[in-house]
Amino acid sequence: MKNKKQNPNLLDFVPQHSTKFRVEISDDAVVTIFVENKGPFNFVAQKLFGKPRFSQVHLEEFGSFIWQQIDGQRTIKEIADILHEKFGEKAEPLYPRISMYFNMLKQYNFIEYKEPTK
Repeated sequence: MKNKKQNPNLLDFVPQHSTKFRVEISDDAVVTIFVENKGPFNFVAQKLFGKPRFSQVHLEEFGSFIWQQIDGQRTIKEIADILHEKFGEKAEPLYPRISMYFNMLKQYNFIEYKEPTK
């Protein structure tokens, strides 16, 4: 029988911040990601309607904490453990929640993954 290649576990991935976005962290540890509004429609909207060139994405408490744990070395599992250590039961259901959160960060290109080495 052929040996099926196993899909890697999301928790084994190592996230790293994308360099495409400017990020600020406020004094109260809230992370804001600045997303440039590009393209012809946005250009027209900026000129005619005064729409901003950059949109601001403010991460909530858990999101800001998670963002600050991403260092290009820790796996998602390690970050989840740190999150649970800090917030305890407030972070539950931990793995479904963190999986959904990282998938969203990836979908918006705020992070990239290094392939697991395991």
